[in-house]
Amino acid sequence: MSSYGSSPSPDSPPENSPPASPKKATPKKSSGKMSDKQKADLKKHMEKHKKAGMSASEMKSHRMKMMVRMRKGMSVAKAHNDIKKPKSSK
Repeated sequence: MSSYGSSPSPDSPPENSPPASPKKATPKKSSGKMSDKQKADLKKHMEKHKKAGMSASEMKSHRMKMMVRMRKGMSVAKAHNDIKKPKSSK
């Protein structure tokens, strides 16, 4: 009969400890939230488009596309260039 209160044998590693992995040291790019700097950069970017005469619906669409990419870790410039790229037709 096994006892629940007994400690594991010294030979076996504890079950709760994660395996050692060198990839754990790298930060995860997509955190799901934007930093304050990213928000400020996006706001500045959108002001340029507003002054250029982009319509409200186009602004909203562009902002949403930018936010998706920026949450993945892209900069404003990279996200904007990614949106501008024409989609390849199959």
